[in-house]
Amino acid sequence: MMQIGNQTKDYIVPPCEEDVETLLIDESFLLVNKPRPLLSVPGKHALNKDCLITRLLENYPEARIVHRLDMNTSGIMVIALSKESHRNLSIQFEKRNTYKEYVAVLFGKLEKDAGTIELPLICDWPNRPKQIVDYEVGKSALTHYEVLRRDEEMTRVLFKPVTGRSHQLRVHAAEIGHAILGDRLYAHEKALAMSQRLMLHAYKLEFDHPITGERVKGVCDVPF
Repeated sequence: MMQIGNQTKDYIVPPCEEDVETLLIDESFLLVNKPRPLLSVPGKHALNKDCLITRLLENYPEARIVHRLDMNTSGIMVIALSKESHRNLSIQFEKRNTYKEYVAVLFGKLEKDAGTIELPLICDWPNRPKQIVDYEVGKSALTHYEVLRRDEEMTRVLFKPVTGRSHQLRVHAAEIGHAILGDRLYAHEKALAMSQRLMLHAYKLEFDHPITGERVKGVCDVPF
């Protein structure tokens, strides 16, 4: 069940025809490319069981989810292949030992070539799963960005989130007046109409190898 506005209704995720691409196989983890629209974990609705981890369990029965990407966000994810690696990687995410980069296409032209967005976020419970900015009780959320290219009506950016709040990049972009194209939750009508998909992709992920401690750096080609 998904709460939308003041109404509760069944929400069935659209089918994802793309396969999960395996980028790297290690004895203790996988690096994969999650396509869209695909959930990271099963949804509450009985028809929303198809997801990244369910698919991976078919070939890797020991696979464990470490972190998530939104259904409509594509890109790189690390999947633990043991209880020990899951614990190690989860702690790295919790302590922000990981490094992430996302590529996004935003509505309009950003004036600055680089900048920082620091706006605290909290769930908008009457309209969940939406998140909102709340300076009183919101959790800190910090995003750095760099402009990659500007066109007449859009800007391609590289996001470097420091925190990992739910919908962080999507809300931060919308709050500065440059919503991510194709964002059905936060984009205004024109920005939504400019793309058939959410123009957000997890491009890079870095973390320490859970056994050797060596820094692992994975990248995943941007499909747009």
